[in-house]
Amino acid sequence: MNTFHAARDKSIFLAVSFIFWFSHFIYVPILSPYIESIGGKYTFIGLCLSSYGLMQFLFRLPLGIFSDLLKLRKPFIIFGMIISAFSCLGFALTDSLGWVLLSRSLAGLAASTWVAFTVLYTSYFTNQEIHRAMGSISFVVVFAQLLGMSVSGYIVDVWGWHAPFWIGGMISSIGAVLSLFIFEPKDGIHREPIKLKDLTSVMREHSLLKISLLSILAHSMIFTTMFGFIPTYALTMGFESSDISFIVFSFMIPHAVATLFCGKLIVPIFGKWLSLTMAFCLSSIFTLFTPFIETKGWFCIIQGLNGFSLGLLFPLLLGMAIESIPHQKRATAMGVYQALYAIGMFAGPFFAGILNSYMGVQAGFYFTGILGVVAAFLIFVWHRKELPYKIFRMSSGS
Repeated sequence: MNTFHAARDKSIFLAVSFIFWFSHFIYVPILSPYIESIGGKYTFIGLCLSSYGLMQFLFRLPLGIFSDLLKLRKPFIIFGMIISAFSCLGFALTDSLGWVLLSRSLAGLAASTWVAFTVLYTSYFTNQEIHRAMGSISFVVVFAQLLGMSVSGYIVDVWGWHAPFWIGGMISSIGAVLSLFIFEPKDGIHREPIKLKDLTSVMREHSLLKISLLSILAHSMIFTTMFGFIPTYALTMGFESSDISFIVFSFMIPHAVATLFCGKLIVPIFGKWLSLTMAFCLSSIFTLFTPFIETKGWFCIIQGLNGFSLGLLFPLLLGMAIESIPHQKRATAMGVYQALYAIGMFAGPFFAGILNSYMGVQAGFYFTGILGVVAAFLIFVWHRKELPYKIFRMSSGS
């Protein structure tokens, strides 16, 4: 492949990836307020929000294995784009609560195809360039999420509740057409499919299971707060739908910045486990404080601090999930890890929705804050000898 075609193929792929995540996140900030506006109770809102994670838990690993068996990625990418378009259009065409649940479930099914995106994109690069490739696609994902969530409230304020869904559906349709032009070698991308014996042995790895449990708690926290009930609660405080953009910026920018500080500054100073403990504790504190905030300015500040705290967790957990796994089993371990943390994307909003229905929307924040305390407690139990020693060394300056 010559340089021009290589650059063109990468550009097309990144454009499709951007569209994929932009269409998923353009309606996330307004989803729970929208469901409430059409008659959905907090229990149903939690069920709807959680269906996104449940579908990924059920389908992410099987789709990855099937893709490996076929040695094809492009058909799964096209499938993901088409399902994304159907998901958005399902929201746009009806106010039925049943269709809302189905549409959000389809979004989760579409998100399950992301593994095919990452495998195909890395095939465009040499082994020495893999980290640069993952950096590029990670930036596109974060940028798409930030832009989509930022414009969501403004679009609703100008054109109404259904507008983000229509825009997401139209952009997804363009992405589905564009995905037809994605380059994949004629003989496919070879990657050894996950074997049952490898899956069994990886599932016995205590380090992976511990990190996966912490990631389940972390994903429960973010999908219950910013990706869940924070926009609904903000509207009850007096925010307008157009103000949701400020809340998104307040959370997402520090969230993205934290990923840069995590590996270069935080971990070298505090160590991995102490960094995790502090991040969980801080996020827990800021989440528990949320129901007590009465001014818009402080509300945005608290979301920014929480965004930074949660932003420290995910890259750290991702690296720790596979660092102790033998290289030949790391692909399997990553598949297991991604499937397991999807439980948090399901369980957090689901249980928070039930609590909100019986005790008010504040109850969900208390529940989420307690999850952070549980995570910090688990880390202390697992590493109770290491953490005090690390704190002592820091305090003594040695």
